[in-house]
Amino acid sequence: MSLRPKKPTAPPDGAPSRGAALFRLRFGFVIIAMLLSVFGVRLVQLQGLDPHAYAAMAAAEGLVTAELPAERGAIVDRNGVELATSVDGLMIVGDPQMTRKDAPEIATRLADRLGIDYFQLLDRLRRQDTRFQYLARRVPSTVATAVVEELKEDGFKGLSTRRDPMRDYPADDIASNLVGFIGQDEDKGPLAGFERTFDKQLSGTDGSATYEVGGGNRIPLGENSTVKPVDGKDLRLTLERDVQFYAQRVLAEGVRKVRGESGVAIVMDTRTGEIIAAADYPTYNANEPADSAKEDLGSRAASDVYEPGSVEKVLTFGALIDAGKITPRTRLEVPEKLTRNGATIGDHWNHGDIRLTAAGALAKSSNLGTILVADEFSNDELHGYLEKFGIGEKTAMGIRGEAAGVLPPAESWSDLSRATIAFGQGLSVNAFQMTSALNTVANDGIRISPNVIRGSATTDSGQEVGTDHTTSDRVISEEAARQTAEMMELVTDPEDGIAKGTAIPGYRVAGKTGTAQRVGKECGCYDGTFTISFGGFAPADDPRFTVYVMIQDPKGGQGGGTGAGPVFKKIMTYLLRKYAVPPTGEKAASLPVEW
Repeated sequence: MSLRPKKPTAPPDGAPSRGAALFRLRFGFVIIAMLLSVFGVRLVQLQGLDPHAYAAMAAAEGLVTAELPAERGAIVDRNGVELATSVDGLMIVGDPQMTRKDAPEIATRLADRLGIDYFQLLDRLRRQDTRFQYLARRVPSTVATAVVEELKEDGFKGLSTRRDPMRDYPADDIASNLVGFIGQDEDKGPLAGFERTFDKQLSGTDGSATYEVGGGNRIPLGENSTVKPVDGKDLRLTLERDVQFYAQRVLAEGVRKVRGESGVAIVMDTRTGEIIAAADYPTYNANEPADSAKEDLGSRAASDVYEPGSVEKVLTFGALIDAGKITPRTRLEVPEKLTRNGATIGDHWNHGDIRLTAAGALAKSSNLGTILVADEFSNDELHGYLEKFGIGEKTAMGIRGEAAGVLPPAESWSDLSRATIAFGQGLSVNAFQMTSALNTVANDGIRISPNVIRGSATTDSGQEVGTDHTTSDRVISEEAARQTAEMMELVTDPEDGIAKGTAIPGYRVAGKTGTAQRVGKECGCYDGTFTISFGGFAPADDPRFTVYVMIQDPKGGQGGGTGAGPVFKKIMTYLLRKYAVPPTGEKAASLPVEW
């Protein structure tokens, strides 16, 4: 048998050779590569260089991309009660390929029914490069459904509704000056208050749905992709809705009674610095903000600055006791008048030469007695203490438009400046600052930063705020705070106090009146009007709450004790009962007023 290899046989006639097949395969790959290159260049052109052409092509093919709105986080009080929430609403949308012909009539009817700009509607109804356009956002469900059904019944095509949560404020005006409001126009968004300041946290991230339509209807088996929305996070406040409601109503009654211009009432938890209520008057209904004046839409407690008057004497006396300059029993010979830098200063009542203790000077709110003890301080010493009390610095609670107030630099003070600043004129504060400063005395001399946000939140400017970031600093000693509080009890003494109407039966109450001249906006000088105030805490010997009330421009000649004092008493009485705060059962210290 032969084992020699066989010779290869030739291919049959007409069959391609192996080299020819390889050539054709390579040629085919070249053609495919050229086609893919062409498609790639066109795709880059459409998506990157000519997006309008791509959008037009998508519209022509019937692709629709619709926004899926995220549900906005709620704003709730300390107990989770909603102050701002999202409720069911609808958006009205249109398919411009179907609405273009009847655009003028559709725009007219939607503008009339919903109060939307006619020309903006007309433009959206006639768009060429899309099959999806928002026509109205955040419309109540019943209204949106009725409008679209009416148009459909009259033969207009291309209109539909989709889910679109809208904002609601179930408590109407309760805490509206802090909560703020959100515009119904999607282009305006949140317009005021925490709605605006914490918009990033509240708003979440919208999703989207892309799908194919044909004949005005969605194609079930067509292209379909969805990016789910991420709902916003809730914002929890330190406010308590019921206390806020009560404070607002009592404040409104008090301001109207003295025919005042405006007012503020603040409740602070002495131990934590949390704001339990922050009432403003006048206020507004957050569901109907357009019905109120622009100046009523913000928080006067944060934005309005004023000279605090005699309430500030508490800080001066507390600082002097802490520095060892005086005691409550320090004897003062108070003259009828004092002169500083050529200016004559008197008290709010006429008297000759009198003998008061330091406690008596505070109890009777003597400007002259305050000046005499403040002379023990240098300018730098008094300025330093006022700074530590938080005067002249923003509280940084996350409230839009907060003003810092003014504490003039010590080097600019004259003898007259030091005298007036010691009794609360010549410097300015906002109501939150003054409440926090008073609370320092109530809190054993430790200033705890005020907060209106529970936990932690980040403002639109990137500032982290809330109770997780609470700070505390000692301003005066515990003993100095105790002695100052005992001096303040003389103000509310039910027998001899200058504000005895603020006494609460069964409780020891520390308080201080304030009446200050106001600087007119037009003249830049004292214009004959006044700011009256009353601040204090209870129980005086174991404080639970600090309450501060301020009223601008009373018309009946009332001072802090008779005008703001009754508001303080009602709110404090309500707090002690609501939170079942028992009296301490201890008797007030017996301090001499005169010697």
